[in-house]
Amino acid sequence: MEKVTFGARGELSGYACGELHKPGLVVLQEWWGITEEIKLQAQKIASEGFRCVVPDLYKGTLGVDQEEAHHLMTNLDFPQAVGEICEAAKFLKESGCPSVGVTGFCMGGALTILSLPASADIACGVPFYGVPQGFDASTVTKPCQGHFGALDEMKGFSDSETAAKLGEDLKKGCAQSEVFVYEGVGHAFMN
Repeated sequence: MEKVTFGARGELSGYACGELHKPGLVVLQEWWGITEEIKLQAQKIASEGFRCVVPDLYKGTLGVDQEEAHHLMTNLDFPQAVGEICEAAKFLKESGCPSVGVTGFCMGGALTILSLPASADIACGVPFYGVPQGFDASTVTKPCQGHFGALDEMKGFSDSETAAKLGEDLKKGCAQSEVFVYEGVGHAFMN
């Protein structure tokens, strides 16, 4: 992975991988920050024919335990993070990607959903086990495919009931949207 900068003044940073001029994908971190796991996810996706950018929403900080990760996530300025995700999508488009999507895990899943209506450069989204609270998902008019675990116990964020409600709401805004709930797995099943 290569370190990249983007944004109007080059003030934002992240990591990129994959060939130029391929479809682009913004890959969003979990609440831990940009871990090796997230980098591996981006590299796996890139190996399937995508150009990926992982924006560094925590500016280099990593959560080393659940308490610190929770602190980092609750102190994240979500509207600012969405703006940074939009800048990452713009960077991919300006780098020659014919289309750009966004995917994320846990906190990154919720940010994926929030980013869809925020950028004309983002064509679709694939959130994994994360739904933003207080957001009307029926306003999302772009295709969105959600993935959740039936054994996830994070009520109101990623449990199966929340996933089902997300699926219903997304269908109101875009008939192509769908949500999958996988039996026998809980939260963070992609790790």
